[in-house]
Amino acid sequence: MKLLIAVTHLLGTGHLSRALTLGRAFGAAGHQVFLISGGMPAPQLNHDGLNTLKLPPLRSDGVDFTRLLDESGQAATPEYLCARKAAFCTALRQFEPDVIITELFPFGRRILSAEFNAFLDTAATLPKAPVVLASIRDILAPPSKPAKAEKAEQIIAQHYSGVLVHSDPTLTPLEVSWPVTPALQAKLHYTGYVAPPPSGPHPEGAGHGEVLVSAGGGSVGTPIYRAALGAAALTPDLHWRLLVGGKDAAERIAVFQGEHSLTNVTLEKARPDFRQMLHHAAASVSMCGYNTALDLLQAGTPSVLIPFDEGNEVEQGLRAESLARESAMEVLRSGDLTPEALAASVRQVTRQTPHTGSTGQFDGAACSVKIVETLLEAQL
Repeated sequence: MKLLIAVTHLLGTGHLSRALTLGRAFGAAGHQVFLISGGMPAPQLNHDGLNTLKLPPLRSDGVDFTRLLDESGQAATPEYLCARKAAFCTALRQFEPDVIITELFPFGRRILSAEFNAFLDTAATLPKAPVVLASIRDILAPPSKPAKAEKAEQIIAQHYSGVLVHSDPTLTPLEVSWPVTPALQAKLHYTGYVAPPPSGPHPEGAGHGEVLVSAGGGSVGTPIYRAALGAAALTPDLHWRLLVGGKDAAERIAVFQGEHSLTNVTLEKARPDFRQMLHHAAASVSMCGYNTALDLLQAGTPSVLIPFDEGNEVEQGLRAESLARESAMEVLRSGDLTPEALAASVRQVTRQTPHTGSTGQFDGAACSVKIVETLLEAQL
């Protein structure tokens, strides 16, 4: 099988991370994988073993997904967007895949509709029509207007053979966040959660007894880091380790170091062994993105979840509410985030019996491979 995965991450890297995990699973099953990435470079993610094309990159203007910026931070021009679309469609014609997977579209990335629609139209002209599938996480950003859901369903009906839903329907069915009509329901294939294999404990026990604080890169995590520094001052018996991500991590760490002189705080760049450290931590403090949630569930770490909710975002809040049913998991809304509240929440989860992992499935990547193989075979 020749598989093409198309993904553009505009804010965080969760969409790209999930697409890469899927790509590696298909590659491990002996299939030829070509991944087209349209977001900013993410060298911290594992691209090993995958043939990847990087389009002229785009990102959103913070949480404003109606304004696209190029790599230099300038507004993307029509010429820039046309160059992306041309490269996108040319790569498709040259590769001639048997199967196409579009990450999130048409349930999201509406601002990129022109290039995705051109891509889908091009796919329909290939000598052999590919199986086209959408790939979506457990919870979507609910449509602000019924017309948006209706348009997505029209595109699904016209171009798509199915939708891979990377969730456990017994825990989080798609209708929690998106209107599911009978026609759409018939095209849904639940795969379980797409997660890397469990990491296992850290060989050196790194993070033992610490409060691990991770809030990604960029300014969206700054309030969490500042609250953590304040909470550390209130809990001198706990050691807090703040893991700062992003290209400007060194500069941000220097700023934080200049603002405190606490002996129970360690500030460092985000670490590749973070998932292993979770097994030894007293508690985790983080947002509640898809990949982070799976890491916490797999490790069974007592957790304080601070869902990202800027720009009317509700995805992480819905996911956090679902996870809060687990023991030793507390939700602290960003509007309630203070050093005192964070310190109290950390105390609360460390006194509870840690959860032993979700009942949900974590083999979503392997399950996706089997589903796609079956769909392709049915078309032959």
